[in-house]
Amino acid sequence: MNRLRSAILGLALLAAAPSPVLAQNQYIGYVYPAGGQRGTTFPIRLGGQGLLYASDLVVTGEGVSVRLVDYYRVLGNQEMSFLRQQLNELKKKGSTVSDAMAARMDWFEFPAPIGPIDGGNRGWKWQPAKSDKEAAKEKLIERIQERLAENQYYPAVPSQREIVFAEVTVAPDAKPGRREIRVITKRGISNPLPFYVGQLPEVARKPMKTAEKPVLGKEYLALRHRPPQEEEQRITAPCTMNGQIAFGEVNRYRFTAKKGQRLVISAKARDLVPYVPDAVPGWFQAVLKLCDAHGREVAYDDDYRFNPDPIIYYTVPKDGEYVLSIYDALFRGRESFVYRITIGELPFVTSVFPLGGRVGAPLKVEMDGWNLEKATLSLPVQGAKPGIHPIAASKGKFISNYVPFALDTLPECLEKEPNDDPAHAQKVQLPIIINGRIDRPGDWDVFELDGKAGETIVAEVWARRLGSPLDSFLKVTNAAGKIIALNDDHYDAASGFNTDYADSYLMVKLPADGKYFVHLADTRRHAGKEYAYRLRISRPQPDFVLRVVPSQIVLRSRSSAAVTVYAVRKDGFEGPIKLSFQNLPAGLESPGAILGAKKEVVRLGLKTSVKTMERPVNLTVVGIAKIGNRQVVHEAVPAEDMMQAFLWRHLLPAETLPALVFDPSYQPPADRVHTPIRDRDRPKGVARTLTRSSVDWYLRQVEDLYQDWLLTDEFANREIATTEARLIQ
Repeated sequence: MNRLRSAILGLALLAAAPSPVLAQNQYIGYVYPAGGQRGTTFPIRLGGQGLLYASDLVVTGEGVSVRLVDYYRVLGNQEMSFLRQQLNELKKKGSTVSDAMAARMDWFEFPAPIGPIDGGNRGWKWQPAKSDKEAAKEKLIERIQERLAENQYYPAVPSQREIVFAEVTVAPDAKPGRREIRVITKRGISNPLPFYVGQLPEVARKPMKTAEKPVLGKEYLALRHRPPQEEEQRITAPCTMNGQIAFGEVNRYRFTAKKGQRLVISAKARDLVPYVPDAVPGWFQAVLKLCDAHGREVAYDDDYRFNPDPIIYYTVPKDGEYVLSIYDALFRGRESFVYRITIGELPFVTSVFPLGGRVGAPLKVEMDGWNLEKATLSLPVQGAKPGIHPIAASKGKFISNYVPFALDTLPECLEKEPNDDPAHAQKVQLPIIINGRIDRPGDWDVFELDGKAGETIVAEVWARRLGSPLDSFLKVTNAAGKIIALNDDHYDAASGFNTDYADSYLMVKLPADGKYFVHLADTRRHAGKEYAYRLRISRPQPDFVLRVVPSQIVLRSRSSAAVTVYAVRKDGFEGPIKLSFQNLPAGLESPGAILGAKKEVVRLGLKTSVKTMERPVNLTVVGIAKIGNRQVVHEAVPAEDMMQAFLWRHLLPAETLPALVFDPSYQPPADRVHTPIRDRDRPKGVARTLTRSSVDWYLRQVEDLYQDWLLTDEFANREIATTEARLIQ
């Protein structure tokens, strides 16, 4: 109930926020594949909406470059009719194309599906074009057929119908791990999506077409029909597999393994598209199943602890073939159900202890997991600031998964057993962070402190937010055993990706002088060395963190826009916060904003004096507050306001806050110029049935397809002449 109440309060907080002056219309719902191997070049496709006039793509970090290849807008019924007519004419014997069309077809690049390839190019390849007119005609036919096939009348997700094609090049020395990718258009910037730099050879399945919406009672009509060779693929481990799950679909991979191999099979699915707003659960709930050559199930997983993305650890019992399957737990599917599966004898960290340390102090951390023999753990660098830092293990040329590690400024200690009850409680002096574990079922860790009447103390658990499976429960009792306060789950609006608010928090005013006891346990009575925690017991440390939404700012020429800034107040801090953009570039200015005392949401404006920007610039929002005698400065984390499963709202952090100024009057220059229509070529005796507005509408359809190089000069001119002849005089 506490978790539900907290989530609803979080929803109310978000719903109460003022909307930005200019809505952010550019959106991407998926990228496929969602990553690639270092030292390779490969094609990707992104589905979304508002992507008209796509001009560029950007990936955070160094070592990854992206080249825009093509853009498919949504076609109307009349445009589809024109394309079918054009296609039929091109298939007739003796049809041809102009020299200009032949030259342009040489310029276009088409993704052609192929099987897995060892090395850099996988999944698709770019086919070189021929230069003669016959080859150009064939290529135009292929391009029209592709456009017709991609244009789904009844899409499962209408907001993913526009498609951007691009080519990604990853440098050999690019740092492995998570990045973010965005589409830039002449009118704005999209939301970010995760994009991974991998270490292993990769395999990519043929990309899905836009999924059809299933109809209740006739769901079978929306099934994707694949040849058998596309249902199961043979792979060679170690590798990374990329795919998309369609409605009711299972993808299988067959591989050979040897006795004694310690395989780690990890999937990324929810991680790639964190929130799906129109389905329960609010993400692709991937399931992994491993079978032997006889079809017997030998391993299965649908969640890794509290993480929806599954992981299988498997020690191979004998040489032979094995088949790995992936599907959605509810057999849902669509083009945005994207996954990446990594398989091999790879280092994988399942837990570290302690979960953090003190800034500037020597750090001694033990790790547990698979294939970690002779592996070394990379800890935060000397001088790292307080906060959460990702750490990983290195083994040879491979880097493990990243796990969170906390740095703080308070004194720290280790939990000491036995401390299971007040009689054996571990005595502590405030302030303190205790690093401990719930190491056996039913274990309670109890800590004793001296308190004064009217004194306020805070007890806060950091476990689930640091990757621990601990579902904590906290209570504070006095010397007589009377419960003064208790808490199970505490909602943290700043935890973003996390949807399971299982960490506990208490701020309690002590009623009298005396001894008090802080009790910590796992709600479900689970335990183990991975059930670690960091327990802060201190007097209140008033503070705040900031989130700025959305994670991109788009302004019209010489106008203004606004973002929404959320403050997550900590330990009772209620003071005002002064907000501003830091080091704005020329042409941008902001009056700043004041988030009033006790307020949680404010709008921060930005104004521009320039007409347009060629490329986005990354901005920073900072908040300044006086807390006691200290001036505290925090950077706001860019975030997206995401909805999960119709109701739950989350502030999903992003890496950057790019801003772009665009010219709303922008129109792309005409790529083609019509040859003049001679009077003798104009049709005679055509019934005049169209008004001027109807004629203009038809002409726009023809012109748009013509400028997209989908119509020949002959066809376009004939349709223009026929349409103009139908104008009512």
